[in-house]
Amino acid sequence: MARVAELIYYPIKGCAGVVTREAVVTPAGLAHDRSFMVTGEDGVFRSQRRDPRLAVIRPAVTADGTRLILHAPGTEPLDVPVDTAADRRPVDLFGAAYQGIDQGDAVAAWLSDVLGRPSRLVRVPPEHDRVTDGRTPGTSGYADSCALHIVSRATLELLNRTMAARGAPPLSMTRFRPNIVVDGWDTAHTEDRARHLVLGEAELAYAKLAIRCAVTMVAQETGARAGPEPLRTLATYRRAAQGGVAFGTKYAVVRPGTVRVGDEIRVTAWGESEL
Repeated sequence: MARVAELIYYPIKGCAGVVTREAVVTPAGLAHDRSFMVTGEDGVFRSQRRDPRLAVIRPAVTADGTRLILHAPGTEPLDVPVDTAADRRPVDLFGAAYQGIDQGDAVAAWLSDVLGRPSRLVRVPPEHDRVTDGRTPGTSGYADSCALHIVSRATLELLNRTMAARGAPPLSMTRFRPNIVVDGWDTAHTEDRARHLVLGEAELAYAKLAIRCAVTMVAQETGARAGPEPLRTLATYRRAAQGGVAFGTKYAVVRPGTVRVGDEIRVTAWGESEL
């Protein structure tokens, strides 16, 4: 029987995740997931692809979403109110134009000091109406694409066995930054074929495979680049038809609701892998 083994949301895109025992699945994914984004002064989003130190920033959002607390090694924590009423400013996410609510100079100065580059922090505005792609359309905040990213433990175990055979050390699940980790599927990449899931009060529908980028080569605990794994090994058995390598699956939310660690995951529709 498949169950929810872990739940993780990432309040600030590119920064550390928050592990929780219970989460509300909203139409845009787990509550507070990627609701904030670090940008340059030009509004272009910052990513671990170029700013791997984002990984060492540990954000927390109060349950009501009104305060943001930031921690980073060697820096005093910062606790700021979340602004949802300030003027909108244009932001750029992979070349797509969106709006963001700037969170002020104090948090901008704190982030600029940690990252060593002039930075701003924006929040998704309430009227954010992004539509995500894939087999099932949906919405999300500032995530790369779809609302939820799911990876099974069996999938990671196969990767680590394959890397071990090549003389590479194992990796933790944090390298892949999933929202939901599944335990109980005996076969790796079962998530590739699961088209409709029911877990807790929520229902999810398959959108697309997760194509992996250089962020997987950043050690999430230290914010240091540690390549070439896992991309080098994944390229030997997980090349996707559209290019790149696939690991994990993206889902859209078709029914919001509360999900808890330990909840059974029922697959009500299956399909063939698109790899």
